[in-house]
Formats: sequence, C-alpha cells, structure tokens
Amino acid sequence: MNEPADLLIYARWVIPVEPARAVLHHHAVAVRFGRIAAVMPSDLARRTVDAARVVELPEHALIPGLVNLHTHAAMNLLRGIADDLPLMRWLQEAIWPAENKHVSHSFVREGTLLAAVEMLRGGITTCSDMYFHPDAAAEAFDLAGMRARVGIVLIDVPTSYAADADDYLRKGFAARDHWKNHPRIGFTVAPHAPYTVSDANLRRAQTLAHELDLPLHIHIHESEGEIRNSLAAHGMRPLARLAKLGVVADNMVGVHAVHLDAQEIELLAGHGASVAHCPTSNMKLASGIAPVAQLLAAGVRVGLGTDGAASNNRLDLFQEMRHAALLAKVGSKDATAVPAHAALHMATLAGAEALGLGAEVGSIVPGKRADLCAVDLGDALMRPCFDPISHLVHVAGREHVSHVWIDGEIRVAEGVALLQISDKELLRIATVWQTKLAN
Repeated sequence: MNEPADLLIYARWVIPVEPARAVLHHHAVAVRFGRIAAVMPSDLARRTVDAARVVELPEHALIPGLVNLHTHAAMNLLRGIADDLPLMRWLQEAIWPAENKHVSHSFVREGTLLAAVEMLRGGITTCSDMYFHPDAAAEAFDLAGMRARVGIVLIDVPTSYAADADDYLRKGFAARDHWKNHPRIGFTVAPHAPYTVSDANLRRAQTLAHELDLPLHIHIHESEGEIRNSLAAHGMRPLARLAKLGVVADNMVGVHAVHLDAQEIELLAGHGASVAHCPTSNMKLASGIAPVAQLLAAGVRVGLGTDGAASNNRLDLFQEMRHAALLAKVGSKDATAVPAHAALHMATLAGAEALGLGAEVGSIVPGKRADLCAVDLGDALMRPCFDPISHLVHVAGREHVSHVWIDGEIRVAEGVALLQISDKELLRIATVWQTKLAN
C-alpha cells in the first residue's frame, strides 16, 4: 500500500542544505501534517506515494524557506525616506524624528504587513523582527501566514511607544503572553544596542532571556563611532562591556558585528553566540565590511539579515547572499571565502539555529516543518546551469521565486502571494502612509 501525503513536490533539483553541498537531482519532497515526511527520487515517489496535491517543478530548485535573521519590518513605510547619510546622522536627523511623529499600532501593523508580503514573495518564510508595538507586528505576520520571532524591544530612551524600560518590557511581555501558544509566532528579548541601554537593563534583558529560554537580539559594533563612544563612556569596547555584564552567551544574536578584532571573534566563538550579517545595509550606511570569513573560520554561527527597508531599501535575501559572498571575498582578499553553499547555509539553517529553530526549519529533512521555496532556473538567461547552488547565489534573484510553502500551506504560487488581503488594499495602505509621512 502506498504512503499517503498531503502534498508531493517534484523538482529538478532539491537542495536540502543538510548535508552541506548536497544537490539531489530529480527528487521529490512529500509533506504530511505540515511536516516533511520524506525526500526521495522522483521515480520512487511516483510509485510509492499517494498525494492529495501534486506540484511539478521541472526546471526549479527546491530549497528551504529563507530565514531573515534581522529586520525592522515596519520600516518598510520609511523606505527611501533618508538615503545617503551615515548611520548616526541617518538615525538622529531622519529616522528617529519620523518615528517619534508617526509610529503607532497601525503604523507597525500595516508596515509589517507590507514587509511580510515582500519577504514571502522573495522566498523568506521566517524572520526575526525588532521594532516597537510587537503585538501589532505579530498580528501582521499572523495575517500573512509567516513564521516570525518578534522582538521585545528594550531602550532606555522614551518614545511614543513607551516611557521607560519598565514600560517597554511590560508591553512586550504582554504581547508575548497573548501570542505564546501560536504555532508560528514567537519572541526574542531585544535590547536595542549597548549605546542605548544601561548596564542594569542589559543584565536584566539577558536574565529574562535565560529564564524564558528566548534568544537575545542586539545591535553590536555596527560603526567605528559606536566603539569610540563606548571607550570614552565605559573605558571598554561594547562587546567587552556586554561580556562583563554576562550578555554574551549562546542565545545572543549580535546584529552587524562589523568592527571586530581577533579577540572579539574568539569571544563570540567561545560563548557560542551568533551574528546576523546585514551586508547591504552595512554598505549603504558605509559602516564597513564585517569579517565574515574570520567569523566562520572561528566557528561563529553567521546568519543573514536584510535590516530594515529604510537602510537597505529591499528585503531580499538573494541580494544578501550575493553581497555576503562577494564582500567576504574582497574583505579577506580570498576568492575561496564564503562559497555559494556557505552563503545559502547562512540564509537558511544558520539563521534558524540562531533563533533556536534549527530542529524545526532551515533544511529539507524529514520531520522538519515544510517551509519550502521553489526557484525557477528554467529561463534561457539562467542557462547553462552547471551548479544550481552557485546559480541561487550568483545568478537568480527574488523575482525567480515561483512557490513558497509554510507548514506545507501554499503562500506564493507562480510568483503571486496568496493572502487574505488584496494587492489593491496593500497599495492603498502604502499610499496613505506615504501621504502622512510626506507632510
């Protein structure tokens, strides 16, 4: 008797990410109850599996859904509002004033919804978000059907969202309590950065993260100015300060990590901390080139993030894979640094593991959630194709994503997002906010 399946996907190539470098030619993935039931040769699947739904992808690569390890999703509404400025001027002169004036529950919900659609259409099935009003962000990710880890933001500075650290945490944990049993929505503890959070609150954030078994998500060493200011204010570099406070640990996801010395790389490796590398944002803000080749050589887990659309302008992990690979080569002057399979690993399994989701998503392995992305490599402009992994990183773009599944449920088909909200309504939302922000 044949094995039953809810969904059976036949692909020209299945790239499971585990084991590394594996490319399975003419294979099929069977899905049952939202999880990967089997990965097998196509001819065997045709003989032994009875599926309720069958999808044929004759010229496609089937890969795990991409994991965006760092974004500020609601900032899609601020896309392009302040280009071509260095980091601190960008924050102080443009972004923070706009946020203080406009950020609200509806701003975050609607901006996050726009971001979720953009990410889904680009093959991103999971993201780690850091922004105000986490309850509103969770609503949007839920509506879009995405998997997300939403940050419980902590900042010492009062904003339109919260008055002080206690207020940030109270509101953030209220959102977590509301969503705690949701199958796709989880949370991180997200102190913004060492330069915006006091010693006491950094300790407090890590204590809460450990007690609740949550990742700790924090910007670190993004700019040289950040390091100079830390030396002046604390007599030590930010990572040394975080280590002294007990923040550097195996649950920490350090975002950016551009300016690291050899000792700091060893510190991260020794504590099992992860890094969210955001190459496009780092280039656009002229922050520098993160030492990714050295981090990987030291055994540090490195995932990829887009950052927000205000400092990148697109939430596109295909772009980040390509930029990560190329920047690592030029930064280390080593053409072998970050080969294509390593870049794909960074965009999938490494990000999942950093969020504590490695047993659930990030690779095409039986038992894991069926978060999958199909990339069409059949166009004449994509041929010849000697190595589909190389093509995914150096040739294909998000426009080649044809299908996306989360928990085995279709979210994108033939490049079109299948949502409870129409493109017309999304355009209306974007237009309304553009008008507000322009005044």
